[in-house]
Amino acid sequence: MPRPEAENHPLAAVLQQVSAGSCPGRLNFHCHTIHSDGSLSADGLAEQALAIGLEHLAITDHHDHSAHARVAALFAGWASAGQRVPSLWRGVEISCLLEGCLVHVLALGFGDHHPSLTPYLQRSAVVGPALRSDAVLAAIQAAGGLALLAHPARYRLPHGRLLAAAAEQGFDGAEVWYDYDMAHPWQPTAPLCWAIAADVADRGLLPSCGTDTHGLDLHGR
Repeated sequence: MPRPEAENHPLAAVLQQVSAGSCPGRLNFHCHTIHSDGSLSADGLAEQALAIGLEHLAITDHHDHSAHARVAALFAGWASAGQRVPSLWRGVEISCLLEGCLVHVLALGFGDHHPSLTPYLQRSAVVGPALRSDAVLAAIQAAGGLALLAHPARYRLPHGRLLAAAAEQGFDGAEVWYDYDMAHPWQPTAPLCWAIAADVADRGLLPSCGTDTHGLDLHGR
């Protein structure tokens, strides 16, 4: 069962509506800029998000949160000029060990002041006990965020095993709709994503979606 804090989180209501057709045109909770390993500047990503007409966006650079402030400032300026802008959620992608497997966790919707996340925002993965999934999970949730397992089928362990472990530990959700085949334009991979969606729903976890863009086009990976 989801944590009460997760059920009441303002982002939870958005994630509960995620479907196979939500990304890339309406929702994108996984994308990168030059602040980690992406090719888009913060300005370029913001401009594309506006042009696409995204409703909700989270930038999830690896171990870095610095693009958020720039995009937030741009959105605020455009909104004051009468343009419709996406709702921008704080996000970061964090490496950790789950079941002895190196995986990525999406921290979404955490608060403005997040000292618990400071060790994970140094532009590189941590080492030692802080790399364990339970430590990362505790840090994200202490910051008021949601912890979701990113692209569950990209690791050396089966996605079912990793989702079971994530749910048992208290993860809030998982990235369900993902383009594992790197199609152009972006599209969720069938039937894999549908199997993950069923598993996530059965476990009462929140589903998410994102393009995982590292290139220059938010319509693809």
